[in-house]
Amino acid sequence: QVQLVESGGGLVQAGGSLRLSCAASGRTFSTYAMGWCRLASGKEREFVSAISWNGGMTYYADSVKGRFTISRDNAKNTVYLQMNSLKPEDTAVYYCTANIGLSQFMRNEYDYWGQGTQVTVSS
Repeated sequence: QVQLVESGGGLVQAGGSLRLSCAASGRTFSTYAMGWCRLASGKEREFVSAISWNGGMTYYADSVKGRFTISRDNAKNTVYLQMNSLKPEDTAVYYCTANIGLSQFMRNEYDYWGQGTQVTVSS
């Protein structure tokens, strides 16, 4: 079992930055691939980014590539999402997610997810 708690969301102007954090419980954190997805009002859930268990591989949705950076600190059981050059279309609830394998992220499938944190980007 993995429990995930996100923080760091908020209101920011277009072009600004935010860093989301996700604190995970459980001694097996380092064995999970971690990621982020988002859900915007009126839209389907969207994969955002994923990182392998050791941080050696990262993946991004085309819509955020070059602007968002995912990282993790296994000693702190925490995964981060640095979001730069934010756009109004990035407005959504962002969820921290965990999977045994990276391929699940590619199918927009998740074994565990947190309660979400709201990110609002004003124009």
